[in-house]
Amino acid sequence: MSCDCRQVCANTAAERKTLCIALALNLSMFVIGTIAGLLAESSGLLADALDMLTDAITYGLALMAISRGMAFKINAARWSGGILVLLGFGIILDVVRRWLFGSEPIGAVMMVYSTVSFAVNLYVLTQVARFHRGEVHLRASYICTRADVIANLAVFISGGIVAVTGLSIVDLIIGSLIGFYVLKEAVEILLETKEAKG
Repeated sequence: MSCDCRQVCANTAAERKTLCIALALNLSMFVIGTIAGLLAESSGLLADALDMLTDAITYGLALMAISRGMAFKINAARWSGGILVLLGFGIILDVVRRWLFGSEPIGAVMMVYSTVSFAVNLYVLTQVARFHRGEVHLRASYICTRADVIANLAVFISGGIVAVTGLSIVDLIIGSLIGFYVLKEAVEILLETKEAKG
């Protein structure tokens, strides 16, 4: 019996450490990404940075849920999904705004930030992946991080295209695709919470 208890405590400590690291990294990248996105006038980059913020919130909720009951964990995952819904629509609205009023994205800045962001998210993904078959709050964290890695690649590619061709519409297309992808991930998390609730 004591062996089982030690194993549970070890798992909980590992989950907490992983989520704390992920939270700190995502908050840092959110601040850096927001500054870079504003300077570069990039919808894709701002979308990526905001996605970092929602991940940080998701990791914070998951941290709070670790030592709580299943109902709290399901609600934490549901909140994560709800936040992603708001983010997805927010990104799409920003794309529309930039389409109407114009923007001049800077491809080089987009590429530099997305490279750093990709490295951070890939590291976090490898850590969180250990728990992706665990409880619902941890699965939500994994889904959010997986979305970030894909968004980083998209921003890097669009930054390269913008840098070479000067076509700002590519940034708007990537920004809108990230927005719709975030909405898709939100639906997946909300479905997970529904299944967990039974």
